[in-house]
Amino acid sequence: MRLRALLDTDALGLKLLGGEEELDRTVRGVMTTDLRDPSRYLSGGELVLTGLAWRHDAEDSEPFVRILVQQGVTALAAGEAELGDVPDDLVTACARHRLPLFAVHESVAFATITEHVVRQVSGERAGDLAAVVDRHRRMMTSGPAGGGPDVVLDLLGSDLDLRAWVLAPTGRLIAGSKAAGPALPAETCGRLAAEHLTATRTGRRAPHRVLLGGTTYSLFPIRSTGRSPQTARDARETLLSDWLLAVEADAGDWAEERLDLLHGVTQLISVERDRRDAARTVRRRLAQEVLELVQTGAAPTEIAARLRVAAPVLLPGLGAAPHWQVIVARVDWDGDEIESGPVAQALLEEILVDPLAAGPEHSDRIAVAHTGDEAIALVPLPAVAAEHDGSETGVLADVLLESVRDPLTAGLDGDGHLTLGVSAAVHSAEGLRGALEEARHARRVAAARPGRVCAAGHQELASHVLLLPFVPDDVRRAFTARLLDPLRDYDRRHRAELIPTLEAFLDCDGSWTRCAGRLHLHVNTLRYRVGRIEQLTGRDLSRLEDKLDFFLALRMS
Repeated sequence: MRLRALLDTDALGLKLLGGEEELDRTVRGVMTTDLRDPSRYLSGGELVLTGLAWRHDAEDSEPFVRILVQQGVTALAAGEAELGDVPDDLVTACARHRLPLFAVHESVAFATITEHVVRQVSGERAGDLAAVVDRHRRMMTSGPAGGGPDVVLDLLGSDLDLRAWVLAPTGRLIAGSKAAGPALPAETCGRLAAEHLTATRTGRRAPHRVLLGGTTYSLFPIRSTGRSPQTARDARETLLSDWLLAVEADAGDWAEERLDLLHGVTQLISVERDRRDAARTVRRRLAQEVLELVQTGAAPTEIAARLRVAAPVLLPGLGAAPHWQVIVARVDWDGDEIESGPVAQALLEEILVDPLAAGPEHSDRIAVAHTGDEAIALVPLPAVAAEHDGSETGVLADVLLESVRDPLTAGLDGDGHLTLGVSAAVHSAEGLRGALEEARHARRVAAARPGRVCAAGHQELASHVLLLPFVPDDVRRAFTARLLDPLRDYDRRHRAELIPTLEAFLDCDGSWTRCAGRLHLHVNTLRYRVGRIEQLTGRDLSRLEDKLDFFLALRMS
C-alpha cells in the first residue's frame, strides 16, 4: 500500500509532519519499536511506529533516523502520548534524511494502525499474486514454458513473504524460492517427504502440517495433470510419483482464499512438471526400443545400432559408445493388483539422480522403460568410468537407496514393497540380455529380504545369498531349529550368550584370539562357551562342514 493511503484513513489519526513529496512510497510491513537501534529487526519497506522511549535528549534523534534510513524504512510514525508533541529535533532529522514522518494522536493505539496496515498489505499481495499466477497460467497453457518451479516460488516469496520449496517423493530438493535463503538440509527434506507420504497414506486432508525443529511446515501435494487420484483406480498408483510443495508456515488458520491460491500454485508447478516429463519422452522411447530388441532376441548388430543412436542423446559429446548397466525395479502391494509400472518408472528415474543434484532437469542421462509392473533402466557409463568392468564404478546397489530409504519406507508402510536389482556393466550389445537377466535375478534376491525398500547387486549372485531366498520356508525352519533352538533355549535359561558367541566366532573365521578380544572375554572362557555349543548341538566347530552349517543357519534365521 502507499503512504498516501494512510493519510486518507481518518480512523488512524495520522498527521503528516514532513515528507509530503515522498507519499507515493510503498509500505510492505509495519513494526513497533522503542529500541535505540532496531536495525536487526528491520528488512526494509516498513512503517515504523515508536513511542519515543528511546529519546533522552535532542542528540538521540539523528542517529535513530539514520539507522532507519540505512535499513530502507519507508516512513516513521511517532506517538504523541509520551511527550505530547513530536520533538522538533526528530522532525529536523527526518527532513534531513528525506524520511516521511507522521504524528500519531494519543487516542489511537499502535495496534489499530498495525492491524490496518497488515490487513491492507496482505490483501493487496494476495490479489497481486493471484493476478500474476493467473497470468502465468494462461501464458503456459497457450505458449512456451513459464520458467520452471523456481519462478512460481519466487512469486510466493516476493508477494506473500512465504518461504517455499518443491520436493520429490524421495526428499530430493527440486526448487526453492530466492526468499527461502539457503537450501533446506537433506535430512529436513527427507523428513518432510516422509511425513507427507505418511499423511497421504492415512487419508489425511491436505495441506499436512508438520513441526520440525521448532518450525512449522505446511505440505501441499503436486499431482500430475495427466494422471491424478481422480483418474487412477487407486491412490497408490500415484502416491510415489507426486511432488510436494513445502511452505514454511502454518496453514491451519489460513483463509479459504489463501488456500485456494496455494492450490493454484501447485497446479501451476504440476504443468511445469508435465513439461519436464514430456522432455523425457525421447529417452523413454529409446529405452523401450532397446528393451524390446533385447527381449525378443534380436541380433546383436541390430541392438548395437540402436545403442549408437541412444548414446549421443544420453551422453552428448561423449564421442564413443559407452558401456551400460541395467537396473530393474518393481513396486508391489500386498493382496492387490495395482498398476504400478508407471509409478516404478517415475520412481526409478528419481532414485537414479545424484542425491546432491537439484532442479527438475536432472535425468538427461537416464533412460527408463516399463513393461507390466516392472521398470527397467538403461544407464550409460562413459568408457573411462567402465574400464574397471563395473566393479567399483557406475551404480552400486548398496548405496543406491541410502538417501531415499526413509521417505519411501513411509510411503510404502503397511502393504507396499520396492525392490531393485542392479547388473554389472557390460561392454557391448551382446551383453545386454545377460545384464537384464542378472538385474532381474538380483531384484528377486532383494524381494526375499525383510523391509519395505531393498536392493541387491550383481556381486551377490556369485554368493550363497543367491540360494538362501529360494529355500522353502519349511526346510528353512527345520534346518535352523535343529541347529539353533538348543542354543536359544540354553541362553534363555542361563543367559549364557551362546548365539552371540557363535556369530562372533564365525565372523572372526574361527580365530580364538580375535574373537575373545571382540567379546572382551578370556580365551579360556571363549573355549568353554564353544565347547558348550558343540555339546548341545553335536557339532564340531573345527570342521569346515559344521562351520558352514552354522553360518547358513544364522543367515536363514
